[in-house]
Amino acid sequence: MDSRQAVTIFYLTRISLKVLRMSLYPSLEDLKVDKVLKAQSQFAQSTSATPAIAEEAYQPQDAVQGPAASGLYPNLQDLGDYMGLSLNSDEVQRNLALVPVSDSQVAVSSSLAGMVRPVTGSDVGVRRAEIRPGLREVILCKDQDGKVGLRLRAIDNGVFLQLVQANSPAALAGLRFGDQVLQINGQNCAGWSLDKAHKALKVAAEHRIELIVRDRPFQRTITMHKDSSGHVGFIFKSGRITSLVKDGSAARNGLLTDHNICEINGQNVIGLKDSQIKEILSTSPTAMTITIMPKFIYEHMVKRMSSGLLKSAMDHSVPEV
Repeated sequence: MDSRQAVTIFYLTRISLKVLRMSLYPSLEDLKVDKVLKAQSQFAQSTSATPAIAEEAYQPQDAVQGPAASGLYPNLQDLGDYMGLSLNSDEVQRNLALVPVSDSQVAVSSSLAGMVRPVTGSDVGVRRAEIRPGLREVILCKDQDGKVGLRLRAIDNGVFLQLVQANSPAALAGLRFGDQVLQINGQNCAGWSLDKAHKALKVAAEHRIELIVRDRPFQRTITMHKDSSGHVGFIFKSGRITSLVKDGSAARNGLLTDHNICEINGQNVIGLKDSQIKEILSTSPTAMTITIMPKFIYEHMVKRMSSGLLKSAMDHSVPEV
C-alpha cells in the first residue's frame, strides 16, 4: 500500500466515524460529550506521537525541505510524518479497527476503545421519529370495504394527511399524520381541492394506489435527556406545550411553547388524554425524542375533527424500525 492510498483510507475512516457519531438528531448534551471526546482523542494523540519538549525548540528529524515546506498544504508523499502523525500502513490498519457496537454505543477508533458516549443517534426512539428528507413512494391497496384508511386536508395548495386510521392499509404502509401527498397515481396534487383528492382515491384501483409522499414537512423533532428526577423540563396541557423549565434539557435543545405534541419517540399521541401522554413520557427511556407542530398549523390540520374521533380512529401504534 503506497502513501497516497494510506492517507486516503485514514481520512475516509475519520470522516465515516464522525458521520456515524453525529447521525440523525443529536441533542445538545451529545454535542457537548462529542467535544469532550474529541479533546481526549487529540490529547491522547499528542502525548503518544509528540516527544517531550526540551529546553531547545523541537526540530523533527525528517523535516520537509524545499518548496513543499513553505506551501500551505503538504504533498501526499509528505504526510507520512506530517505534524507528528504516523501514517504508515500498519498505523492506518490500526486506526481502521473498530470496537464492538451496542445500542448505546457507536463505533470509535481503537484509540478510544473503552469510551462510551450517550449518542442519541443510535436510540430507537430517534430512529422511529426520524423525518426523512426527500420523497418516497408508497403503494396502497384498499380493504374489504374499498377504503385505504386515511383522511386528507388541503393547506396552502398542498394535500396533507389529516387522519391515519389504526390497522388500515395506510397505517400498515407507514403513512403518518402530517405527511404531504404530492402525487396520486402519477397525478400532481398541487392546487387540488379536498374533494378532488378524495375522489382520486375513491376511483383508484383496489389493488394498487401509488402515492408520492414527503415526510411531515410542518413538524420537527427535539431530542432531550431526562434529569435525575426523570424530567426533561416542559409543561403541557391538552397536548400543547405551555411552559419550559429554565435550563432544562427541553429549553437547552430548542423546544418551544405553543407547539402541539404529535409524537413521542415516533408514537402518535394526537387525541390522547394528558394522563395518557404523561404515562408515555414517564415510561420513555432517558433519551427521549418528541415531534412537535406549531399550534396554528395543528389547529388548521385537525379542523372539524372531534377529539373523540382523533382518539378512537387515529393510529397510535409504535412504529417499527
